[in-house]
Amino acid sequence: MLAAERRDLLVARLRRDGKLVARDLAAELGLSEDSVRRDLRELAAAGLCQRVYGGALPVSPALGTLKARTEIAPESKRRIATRAAEMITSGMTAILDSGTTAIEIARALRPDLSATIITHSPTTAAALAEHPTVDVFILGGRLFKHSVAACGAAAAEAAAAVSADLYFLGLGGIHPKEGLTTGDPDEAAMKRMLVSRAADTYVVGSTEKLGAVCSYQVVRLSETAGVITDAPGDHTTVSQLRAQGVAVIQA
Repeated sequence: MLAAERRDLLVARLRRDGKLVARDLAAELGLSEDSVRRDLRELAAAGLCQRVYGGALPVSPALGTLKARTEIAPESKRRIATRAAEMITSGMTAILDSGTTAIEIARALRPDLSATIITHSPTTAAALAEHPTVDVFILGGRLFKHSVAACGAAAAEAAAAVSADLYFLGLGGIHPKEGLTTGDPDEAAMKRMLVSRAADTYVVGSTEKLGAVCSYQVVRLSETAGVITDAPGDHTTVSQLRAQGVAVIQA
């Protein structure tokens, strides 16, 4: 089997099985584990997988620009946003993350809602600019352009001064074993800080993020109150999350 054919096979297997185990592939293909690992490194360099100990997992599709991500599963994100928005009731203080789902949550808030929204994302804040009864607080800092959100020391210091009832956490990957991940270390640190400032954190995740992995872990699944998704109940990752005791809220 040519190297290119082998890589095509690995990509197809990853799509089918949701993971690649280097040891098993080496035995099946009659190759050394070093050869398989080399193939996985090349696939990872091409953005086709996320390498983990012992093999590889699907790479998150949520690594493009904000504009590009608005075109990924928009209806799914709106359904999740509607369910999340219902959880914010009058008098509450809620933190909305950066990203396309957070923007949809802002748009889905009831027009008569009287609440406080805290965000480190200017785009999320802008989506609330015309809401008549929601107070909006923006946390400032260095602009992380990928997510169009404030990160870094100044943003973390600002976040340390707030408290909220709820935090709706957006991520690149939601995986039963690898946990909750994103693609940048500073962004991961900012999200961890926001988790620490809310009484309850809910992960918002459209189907394409389930089973996917990014490079940097944010928090463990056990540190959240649940995952809001519109994935069907028999989705492999949903079943695995529930088996671990994670609350999955269907949108």
